[in-house]
Amino acid sequence: MYIVTGGAGFIGSNIVWALEQRGYSKIVVVDRLRDGVKWKNIAKRELYDVVHPDNLFEFLETHESNVKAIFHMGAISATTEMDADKIMDNNFRLSMDLWKWCTQHQVRFIYASSAATYGGGEHGFVDTDAMDDLAKLQPLNPYGWSKHLFDRRVARMLASNEVHPPQWAGLKFFNVYGPNEYHKGTMQSVVSHVFPVASQGETCKLFQSHHPDYEDGGQLRDFVFIDDCINVMMWLLDNPGVSGLFNCGTGQARPFKDLASAVYTALGQDAKIEYIPTPEHLRDKYQYYTQADMSKLRDAGYPGQFTALEEGIRQYVQDFLYTEDPFR
Repeated sequence: MYIVTGGAGFIGSNIVWALEQRGYSKIVVVDRLRDGVKWKNIAKRELYDVVHPDNLFEFLETHESNVKAIFHMGAISATTEMDADKIMDNNFRLSMDLWKWCTQHQVRFIYASSAATYGGGEHGFVDTDAMDDLAKLQPLNPYGWSKHLFDRRVARMLASNEVHPPQWAGLKFFNVYGPNEYHKGTMQSVVSHVFPVASQGETCKLFQSHHPDYEDGGQLRDFVFIDDCINVMMWLLDNPGVSGLFNCGTGQARPFKDLASAVYTALGQDAKIEYIPTPEHLRDKYQYYTQADMSKLRDAGYPGQFTALEEGIRQYVQDFLYTEDPFR
């Protein structure tokens, strides 16, 4: 049995798809479906069960001998969420409880960290799990801080030689885009925001640069296609001897204008881009550059290649967004 928390969400539902592709028959989704379109992310899957998060540990105790691995993707992921108590309950304490359960029952544990843990990037984007290095990072919002707090707690437990799950891996996801992100509203990828505008032949809007070293649209991000993230996690599943905190990006930063242009190109159109001022309340927290250092994952033996931005966007647009059914 494989359990995916946040299994109806963006990354989680793609993990569920990948597990089903492998022929696994007992896949359990743990999530809150609520009243939006989130349920459609898992509507095509054959699932063993769908469990509300409030009932998770009761379910685990009932099925403890059958659980092979837990993919813990469930979290409040909105960087705009300011209720730190709510974030702590969902992002830190639940992660700690699952870590302890997986340790006690010797179940493999793969969890979502975030590139938001790097803050403004002033200390780089190297996925070290050394306590002194982690202590230097300063996330810019409660979401990033909650993920960073758990990474640091894991590092402390390991340094203290505390018992731990037989395999553990934290993935610092960078700017992920791809199918099944439609329920995320304003937190969808820029690709998903540009597409409806571009598909109408209209002009998309990107933020101006307010930094002298970057031109308008030249702000850089490490954009990573969801399939690449899934491939990394399936590789971890196939290699139980690999544990650690790993970046999950492409290792190549690209400008926002390239991303927007690729959406138009995938639609067979010339790009139309207008630059608007970045809202003042965001300017002091705005990142102009992120790029994952992928050497640690490579050193661990990961052999996969990462999809070029233009190809990933072409697949996303043509195989999903520009179809009658955009859900995987």
